[in-house]
This record gives sequence, structure tokens and C-alpha cells, in this order.
Amino acid sequence: MAQIVDISLDLRKENAKGRFIRQTQSICPDCNKILPAIVFERDNKVFMTKTCPEHGETEELYFGDYQMYAKFARYWKDGKGTHAPNVPMDVCSCPANCGLCSNHLSHTGLSNIIITNRCDLTCWYCFFYVKKGLEGAYVYEPTMDQVREMARTLKAERPVPGNSVQLTGGEPTIRPELPAIIRMMHEEGIDHVQLNTNGINLALDPSLAGRLHEAGVSNLYMSFDGTTPKTNPKNHWEAPYTLEACKKNNIGVVLVPTVIKSVNDHELGSIIEFGHRYLGTVHAVNFQPVSLTGRMTKRERDKYRITIPDCIKRIEEQTNGQITSDGWFPVPSCSPLTSFIEAFTKKEQYELSIHFACGAGTYVFEDAETKKLVPLTNFVDIQGMIEYLEEKTEEIYSGTNRYVVAGKVLTQISRFVNKEKQPKGLSFAKMISNALIRHDYTAIGDFHTKSMFIGMMHFQDKYNQDEERLQRCDIHYLTPDLRIIPFCSFNVIPEWYRDRIQQKYGLPIEQWEAKNHKKLEDGLYRGTLRRGTHHAGCGCALGEDGEEVHIQPITGT
Repeated sequence: MAQIVDISLDLRKENAKGRFIRQTQSICPDCNKILPAIVFERDNKVFMTKTCPEHGETEELYFGDYQMYAKFARYWKDGKGTHAPNVPMDVCSCPANCGLCSNHLSHTGLSNIIITNRCDLTCWYCFFYVKKGLEGAYVYEPTMDQVREMARTLKAERPVPGNSVQLTGGEPTIRPELPAIIRMMHEEGIDHVQLNTNGINLALDPSLAGRLHEAGVSNLYMSFDGTTPKTNPKNHWEAPYTLEACKKNNIGVVLVPTVIKSVNDHELGSIIEFGHRYLGTVHAVNFQPVSLTGRMTKRERDKYRITIPDCIKRIEEQTNGQITSDGWFPVPSCSPLTSFIEAFTKKEQYELSIHFACGAGTYVFEDAETKKLVPLTNFVDIQGMIEYLEEKTEEIYSGTNRYVVAGKVLTQISRFVNKEKQPKGLSFAKMISNALIRHDYTAIGDFHTKSMFIGMMHFQDKYNQDEERLQRCDIHYLTPDLRIIPFCSFNVIPEWYRDRIQQKYGLPIEQWEAKNHKKLEDGLYRGTLRRGTHHAGCGCALGEDGEEVHIQPITGT
């Protein structure tokens, strides 16, 4: 059971560390005791400190730039929560009883269904895949019936039924039932089915992309950690072939780099440029500053820890100022659009109400003439448009006829767009008007083929865990016991959630091997780069010295 420690914090003592921002709750990284915590500013950086009576103080970098933190904080908005919680609670003991509880403040924006925790890779920083040698390791692969019931649980969520699922792992493509699972999601009324993958099996077998497209996959969420073999040994050689297969089968791709300071943070600009080269197939790059798992010393954490503002500043530097730091907005900044649509339609809408410190993003467009990337903020007054929509939403709620207000929006929204700087072929004002008033999202689909979303999502770990963030999480896991568990409970405290679920519904490795007549390691991909001759089914690329290189799996799935 969770232990809640009631300690009266001496705020004057804590303020000696820096400027007090707010108080929250967190957990001890050693024993999971729930502790009071202070978020404070020092030297224009935001830190968190908490003290366990048994294990002492933990101070951690929380947000690498206080000015950006203060800017993002202006968009704080609590969401709708859930009207049918799995866990009704009179007194909040977050995060000890997730699933969703009645104190949770966001409905599900994106749900994760783990269809296997096996993987064909063994990345050193990954906290998820099942591996031998660990006590209590289980192979977790829910049955088709369990997966269907999880989908139904998502659709039963109120006030907004869930409509977006990410099939994840492990590596989902090693499960033969994957196309059938995608079809099942659509059978249960889920429109958006995203596949989280390293992409290797689509490179080795391009026909897999066709089968996934036919089944109804919406897009790939593809791991991609760098543009060199050193930073991205995972799928450096395979990624271009995965993208080619996706292009042929009209599957959009989100590149997902895990950003680790001192490892690949010098390649953020080149990752964006790589995505730019595949614009039309690559619709987004979503950077994920690394979550630091396991017990680590402060020195080790300082070596690898990187936060959202740190990444944003590196992107500005590495794109030579094309994508500037002031062009980013926190995820909940889009809430005024949702609020306006709700006021106009008189119907509750899907919203992104996560904590402002969880994620940020911006859009970039390719200029047809210069071929350079142009940020959305170069030709749209985002802040002005947000304030205008908030004003018009208030007009509707104050009693003004909603159609009169809608007419104003249709005629006035264009004043926030600089048409001279707007990329040719794009009518941003028309697209927004159609979405807000006519609910015509056709133009938005076209928008995504001409643009690339650059995003940032920093999942928590035990050192920076913040209950204020957790209670607003909208990325959730669906589990066979039909709970809906926030991402940063499920993975940050695996002893309570992830590991316990996998033990209950999984098989010990030895039992799984006996049942399937193969070893767990038989599915590992050990791609080798060989020169000279082509191999059937291999991918090919140019090596750094200009010679042709061929990919051949030693063992596949």
C-alpha cells in the first residue's frame, strides 16, 4: 500500500533554494512514499525538491527555462475529467489507486493498448520490453477477447467517448494478429488507430505496410533517435525503407526520437531535416526527452537529463533560427478552439487539457519557392487568435446568438493571418473557419500533407513526478481488468501498475517458451551491414564511405 508522509515543509528554508512557485505532491524515488514537494525557480531554471524521512532529499531539474515555464503556465486549463470513474474516491490518494479515479481532470486523449511486451530489439534505455534474467519477468500478450473489451471500455468513457488508440509494445509487428487487432478497433467504433513501432519489419517486408493499410491503420508512431548510426543504431539503415513502404501505401508517419543529453541532443535539427525530406509521408516529429528509470545518482541524472525548453533551444540553434523558441506553445493552448466549438455546437468536445509542462508544439510549412521550413507563427498571430476565440466563446455563453457570433468569426478570423507571409497554396483562415463553424475537416487533412508538426512530450519519472501533472494526464493505458491508467502512473510506478498487470495476465518466460516451442531471444533482430551482394528481402543504403550497404536479418520474426 502507498504510504503518505505528512511533513510540514519549512517554506522559508525551501525558499532559500530559490523563488517559490508552488507546492505539489511527489513520490520518493527509493520507496514510493507520497511526499509533499516544492517547485521553485533558481537561475532561470525550474526545480523540484522533496524530502523522504528515510532516504533524504531529492532535488531535480523540472523545466530548463523559467521564462518559458511562466509563458506556458498562462494556458493552464482543467479538463472535463470522467463522468463514470472506475475508482470513485472521497479523498484523493493520488497516485495510489489509478484507474481512472473521480479526481482525474482529463478524459482520455490517446489510449495505449499493449499487445505484446516482447521486442525484437534490446535498446539500453528502454524500460518496457520483457527480458530474461529479471526477477518476475512475464510475457504479456492479451487475448483478442481482452483487447476487444479494452476497446469497449474506452468507447464507454464519458463525457467524451475515447476515439484514439495506440497499439504498442514491445514491438507490435511481431504479433501475427496485428492486422486483425487493427480491424477489431474499427469494429468497436474507434476511428484513429496508431501503431507504435521501430519500423524494422516494414523495411524487411514492405508488403506488411499494405496489410496494415488495408486493415485500417491510421499512422505509424515510429521510433527514430538520430540521423547517424552512432545515435540511431536501432533503425538507421532500415528507416528509409520503412518510409518508402509507407509512402507507397499512403500511411503517414510520426518520427519519435527519445532525446538523451550527451547522447543525441546535438542531432535534433538534423532529425527535423530528415523528416522534411520525407514531407508528405512524415507528418510530425515528436521529441520525447528521456525518462530516467532505475536508481541513478545525481551525477548520472545531470549527465542525461534534458527538459522541454532545453530541446526547444537546441532546435533553434540547430535549425539556424528557422524554428525559434518563441514559436512554441504548450498543448493546452488549443483549448480555446475546443471551447468555442462546444459553445457553438452545445455539445461537449474532445479536448487536450494536459498540464502545460507536459508537452509543447509548433507547425512548420515548406515554402514552395525556397523549400525552407516556415513556422506557423511566422504568418499567424496565434496568441491574438486564441484571445479572440476566448472572447467570442464568452459572447455565446453570455446570451449572444451563436450564429451571429459564428458570422463574426467567419469574417474576422483572417485578420490574424499575414497573407503576404503565408505559404502559397495554403489558406489557413479558411481551414480554421471550416473546422470551427462547418466542422469540415477535409482542409485539415490537406493541411497535414503540406506541414509538419514538431512536438515535445516529456513523460515523468520518479525523480520529477508531479501529482499536478498526473491528475491532468490524458495519455492512458487500457488494461485487461478494464481500468484506464494514466501513462505516468503505469510506467513511473511499475510495481503498482505495469509489472503487476503483466504478472497477473502474462506468462513466466519459461512457460511461454514451452507453450510456443521457441526461445524468447529467437525473435531478436540482429541486422548486419554487409557489402557487395544483394540478399533477398534486404534493404540497401549508402554507407558513410559511399559504398552500398545491405541489411540482412540473422534471425527475424
